[in-house]
Amino acid sequence: MRPQADEAGEHFTVMNTTENIRRMADKFVARKPATFVYEAGPCGYELQRQLAEMGFQCVVISPGHTPVRPGDRVKTDRRDAVKLARLYRAGELTEIRIPNREEEAARDLVRVREDVVEDRLRARHRMSKFLLRQGRVWRETKSWGVAHGAWLRAQKFEALFLQETHNAYVRTLDEVDAHLLELTKKVDDLAGEKPYRQLVVCLSGLKGIDTLGAVTLAVEAQEFGRFESARDFMGYAGLSICEDSTGKRIRRGGLTKKGNAHIRRILGEAAWSYRSGGAGKPLLERRRRCPETVQRMAQRAQDRLHRKFWRMVKRGKPSQVAVMAVARELAGFVWAIAHEALKTV
Repeated sequence: MRPQADEAGEHFTVMNTTENIRRMADKFVARKPATFVYEAGPCGYELQRQLAEMGFQCVVISPGHTPVRPGDRVKTDRRDAVKLARLYRAGELTEIRIPNREEEAARDLVRVREDVVEDRLRARHRMSKFLLRQGRVWRETKSWGVAHGAWLRAQKFEALFLQETHNAYVRTLDEVDAHLLELTKKVDDLAGEKPYRQLVVCLSGLKGIDTLGAVTLAVEAQEFGRFESARDFMGYAGLSICEDSTGKRIRRGGLTKKGNAHIRRILGEAAWSYRSGGAGKPLLERRRRCPETVQRMAQRAQDRLHRKFWRMVKRGKPSQVAVMAVARELAGFVWAIAHEALKTV
């Protein structure tokens, strides 16, 4: 867009290939400095890196924080491009931090493990629903344990096609379990790498956050030092509170959920553990590896969040609401412990 202009001065479409991007950028060499803007999405960061290597400034925008006009229901590529250019010039867009290739690789490893966990859940559902249709239901002990697994593999069917279907489901379960075990070991190895080792040790001292959860927080947030306050980290995780207030009227709603869904999931799952006030042996062993300052902070979080959960429940709040309130405050403790861990590196 031309400076001080409301409309775009030139429109063109470029295929997302290395050669076409280079040709497009060559047209702007004479117009430097030029800034390229695009929203985070399936294109990843290779486009940004390619333009940066060519000497151009390229920023990636958070799509969840892009302002949208009420009633604007027309969405096309051209309108989106013009809107991004106009809003970026006005300073109304939120840039995201670009991870380096090593950070992105670590994050993708943790995310692919999460994908395999979802694949295992789907495979288990298919197996259980198949057996349910055949009138075979396990009621002895907890499902998906050792005894349940032996019972699953012992099922026999007179019909040939039913037996082949059962065998296919069992084979799928075995494959996804083996894949998940392999990826879990690789994530555990990642936790011991130098950039994450101390941070993972400190974060795993919090109740509800084990090594896998701590690794997820570490690779998703990357530089905790870029969050100047706990409130900033809460906003990054989508745990900020919605508000629609005017004059003397104050109206607050639920969470914005505009942020990193992976961090929000870890904190939400961990928050359920604060219904109880005790600490098990695995947690105490993890906590003993932490510096004394972190141990005190983790114990304080355990006591405070346990009281917060039951205080809200006794006031009539649904348990789900209380859990997410605990998750929001837990994010503050994660931020504080992460900053304490950075001092010991």
